[in-house]
Amino acid sequence: MAWLLHDRPVGHQGPHRPAPHPTHRWWKVMCLTGVDYFSTLGYQPAIAAAAVGLLSPVATLILVLLTLLGALPVYRRVAAESPHGEGSIAMLDRLLGRWKGKFTILVLLGFMATDFIITMTLSAADATAHVVENPYVPEWFHGKEVIITLVLLALLAGVFLRGFGEAIGIAVALVVVYLGLNLVVVGNALWNVITAPELVTNWRGMLTTEHSNIWVMIGISLVVFPKLALGLSGFETGVAVMPQVDGAPDDEPAHPETRIRNTRKLLTTAALIMSGFLITSSFTTIVLIPENEFKDGGAASGRALAYLAHEHLGNVFGTVYDISTILILWFAGASAMAGLLNIVPRYLPRYGMVPDWARATRPLVIVFGLIAFVITLLFKADVDAQGGAYATGVLVLIMSASIAVTLSARRKHERFRTVGFGVISLVLLYTTIANIIERPDGVQIASFFIVAIILTSLISRATRSLELRATEVRFDEEACRLISAAAEHGDLRIIANEPDDRDEAEYQEKEAEQREVRNLPEGPPILFLEVTLTDASQFETELDVRGEERFGYKILRVDSPSVPNAIAALLLKIRDDWHVMPHIYFAWAEGNPFYFLFRYVISGEGDVPPVTREVLRRAEPTRSNRPWVHVG
Repeated sequence: MAWLLHDRPVGHQGPHRPAPHPTHRWWKVMCLTGVDYFSTLGYQPAIAAAAVGLLSPVATLILVLLTLLGALPVYRRVAAESPHGEGSIAMLDRLLGRWKGKFTILVLLGFMATDFIITMTLSAADATAHVVENPYVPEWFHGKEVIITLVLLALLAGVFLRGFGEAIGIAVALVVVYLGLNLVVVGNALWNVITAPELVTNWRGMLTTEHSNIWVMIGISLVVFPKLALGLSGFETGVAVMPQVDGAPDDEPAHPETRIRNTRKLLTTAALIMSGFLITSSFTTIVLIPENEFKDGGAASGRALAYLAHEHLGNVFGTVYDISTILILWFAGASAMAGLLNIVPRYLPRYGMVPDWARATRPLVIVFGLIAFVITLLFKADVDAQGGAYATGVLVLIMSASIAVTLSARRKHERFRTVGFGVISLVLLYTTIANIIERPDGVQIASFFIVAIILTSLISRATRSLELRATEVRFDEEACRLISAAAEHGDLRIIANEPDDRDEAEYQEKEAEQREVRNLPEGPPILFLEVTLTDASQFETELDVRGEERFGYKILRVDSPSVPNAIAALLLKIRDDWHVMPHIYFAWAEGNPFYFLFRYVISGEGDVPPVTREVLRRAEPTRSNRPWVHVG
């Protein structure tokens, strides 16, 4: 939702330079994330009642304990270690590294896409339920749930196609009004329960008749509570909005303590508010609403609190409550769409795994809108039917966050925290597996997204591998001195060299070989260029060129995830800054060119000379302005 704040293209902003955002008080930003988190009250009590019946309050209490003792501590740690809105996925990227980390991230992005897409479709479907069940709505609306949901999704896509402006003011207004109305509904429901104690007595009697003792109740609740995991939604969004939270002017940019502290206030306050509403709403709805009304087609199906609003506070107030719920659910879908539009530029460009068309907002909006249409048709706009898929996406993201903080604590030798976060990870792992076994549709949808993301990412990486991938080239003082001295003699002669430690004889042999093969004159000085390969799974990078002299030879050294791309970027930078035409000299590699091509895409090496020349050709279309590549 943080990305709702600016009506700007999704286009690439640079690998580590997110566009600056205006900041706000933490409670206002809590409202921004709250349109997603708090909107689950629109359907959570009804889903809980439909899933576990009379045990709904017990199972909800377990969910609240997991929220406060599990998810909240995990994301307070994520806020401290990822204070610029990257979230737990970026933490895993840093902790795992290289291709193993990249593929893990791609899989998690598939689950994140599931979470956001189902948020859109489920929220729209529940908004439709509130529309259809309102007593003032014409009768012919009934049976048109799928059509109404598709219309709401189309309106959502249309808003993003036109551009979405300032959102935090809207979010604050929606959340304040919505929570205020829920406070009235729940408060009135609690009063009705207090003034009619026989209702609680009847519920307790039916509960003890159905389940022999409290341990059986807890055991059953532990088994079925993964169905209620929708209430865990919002934590990942909570850390994603961190760039919007006010900090202090004297905060260190790398670790802004004030912003971290305010974000932790945001997460804690949101969790406490939601926990209070979850416990009270699950209890009052199960006590006050007849069981048959929770069933599919019942008046409370997908809208338990709205049912209480109409039954106990009148249709006028109930209609106001419906309108508020419809708006916040629709806005939750907007936050999900914004989150989807943020996934591509936030993660994938650094891996080179974005097709060119995915840089633009409108094509992505159309694609995600069509996917939401398909899922709505498949699930027939049924809120309960989509609960499993939504819970799967939410649980996998929270589980990945708990694993990330466990690994981080272990790496920092924090034994107590490692054990604590490890226990939370095991609980969330159980919850996730139980949810997948019980309702496999979520992992099926996620698998579709995972396969689609991996295939398109690998194809994009292969097709973009010949791009000029250095975002900036910097030379230290010694490198500038060496280049300037060599440039005084006209065209610059550079010999590409392996970066291994070499003795004087090897440099002599390399220079003699190139002078003999290329008939180089003895007068002009020659520079050696050595590229040390770093993490080849990275795509874009900044190059820092270091100069040094060894055995009387002048050497430029640079670290890069790709050897050919680094050489090409360095040659173009020398051409532009020193106004000389650089010549680079290689020796041919022995081996199968197809093997070398595959090796280049995966490891960043391969047959360097032809790839360097092709990168230069694509970066500089004018042949006369292109640095020379010599191979012998």
